Amino acid sequence: MTFRTYRDLIPTFPDRSDWTLPHVLRHQAEERPDEVWLDVPDEGRRFTFSEMLSSGERIASTLTAHGARTGDRVLLLAGNSSQFVRTWIGSAVGGFVEVPINTAYEHDFLAHQVRTVGATHAIIEDAFASRFPAIREAASTITTFWVIDTGRRQEAIDILRSAGWRALPWEDLDEDSTAPHVPLPEVRPSDLASILFTSGTTGLSKGVAMPHAQMYFFADECVSLVRLRSDDAWMSVTPLFHGNAQFMAAYPTLVAGARFVTRRRFSASRWIDQIRESDVSVTNFIGVMMDFIAKQPERPDDAENRLRCVFAAPTASSLVRPLRDRFGIEAFVEVFGLTETSAPILSPYGEDRPAGAAGLAVDDWFDVRLVDPVTDEPVPIGEIGELVIRPKAPFISSLGYYNMPDKTVEAWRNLWFHTGDALRRDAEGWFYFVDRFKDALRRRGENISSYEVETVVLTHPAVAEAAVIAVPSDAEAGEDEVMAYVVASEDITAEELWEHCDNRMPAFAVPRYIRFVDDLPKTPSQRVQKAKLRENGITPDTFDRLGSRIP
Repeated sequence: MTFRTYRDLIPTFPDRSDWTLPHVLRHQAEERPDEVWLDVPDEGRRFTFSEMLSSGERIASTLTAHGARTGDRVLLLAGNSSQFVRTWIGSAVGGFVEVPINTAYEHDFLAHQVRTVGATHAIIEDAFASRFPAIREAASTITTFWVIDTGRRQEAIDILRSAGWRALPWEDLDEDSTAPHVPLPEVRPSDLASILFTSGTTGLSKGVAMPHAQMYFFADECVSLVRLRSDDAWMSVTPLFHGNAQFMAAYPTLVAGARFVTRRRFSASRWIDQIRESDVSVTNFIGVMMDFIAKQPERPDDAENRLRCVFAAPTASSLVRPLRDRFGIEAFVEVFGLTETSAPILSPYGEDRPAGAAGLAVDDWFDVRLVDPVTDEPVPIGEIGELVIRPKAPFISSLGYYNMPDKTVEAWRNLWFHTGDALRRDAEGWFYFVDRFKDALRRRGENISSYEVETVVLTHPAVAEAAVIAVPSDAEAGEDEVMAYVVASEDITAEELWEHCDNRMPAFAVPRYIRFVDDLPKTPSQRVQKAKLRENGITPDTFDRLGSRIP
């Protein structure tokens, strides 16, 4: 059977030996030195391609002078800012490995990721300094902190120094010195560029080791997806510590020679004003952002903007036509991809696809199959199978899970990467996401490990057993809500358990729903049968944090 496939991907840089961030940045700095790349309206600052190269080289040189060596991990715990982007660029130019951490993480969540990567240098915002003395042992490999000022920098520096670390202002990284720069390494496409953590399913979260070629390729896929040109401006309001903003928005603009606009956070009420103020032509949504925009009061001038393309993952199909008509948007596009694999499924630009379809296979670059999750045998057309992927070119997929060889072997069994995601493919070739075979959840753009949430819930002395599952969100494209089934050993209220979770996990991971039960359904080997819990769904005796008890 012949399927339709995605045929529009032609690499911007045809020579794969050029697929590194330092090469791309130096090329753009030479071709368009005075054109703006980074635009940060919240700071009132803009940086040209040549300024970004100079900043990156200074930061790389300073890190090297302070003992960082090629391949060393540089931790980033900060919100969206010019300092975040410049640190990322400097790490790449210096041959270091950038490790962006979710700013909501602290305690055990943060300790696990810091311990796993063994970073030597850390760039953090001042508000997060107090989190590190609490995980002193896990962070023992860090020699120096560079602190971004948001109003409490001296206090943060004092906290870190009191705990025995060297701590300096971030500006010291990017001093405009006339002293000669230290020699910088030649970065290769196969070199490790970044470690981005994705949530675990039956264990702790895993650090995805992304080589430079993969970071470039993922970005260039997005260039093709939105038909990005040098005269475009792409605004992203999602966190730069996620791939959605970094290598699926910022990096594509670097590849295309376009302008990248970043803002601190998403504001549904200000969104269209920001689009106009920054003369934006491309933007991206995750989760319920489309729904939030659609619910804003309509204005007579909504369509007076330059926005032509929205990259929404997932796309709320029922909102496409209303938003397209209201704001004058030319195209909505979508992908199905993972940090581990880049995007093996893309949607053709400007084409009306079937409702719920994520896209077509990028079969020039990937082998894509749907298989039985137990036997790995292909499933018939139209039936649900696990998505498995393998690349056709070197280094366009992850190198594995950093410091977790057992998890790497498990995921890449039979020489295919197993996504754990259930999809189906129709006779024409369109792929549709159906569910997750794994026990991971995704809530408002954040990946959540059910295991990690369960671990925290179980630390409450009144909890004997716990199982965490995903239940559908009540907003289209809202992905999942988190529900916890709890077996209590003594009296406990839902409010007490929510308070316990609030102090020990990111807000987005705290269960919205709690149901107390006498026992959990289990297999003969005593594994919790989460499929049965999902079948039950939200029942009348379930407590809802946004209400009280389900009516």
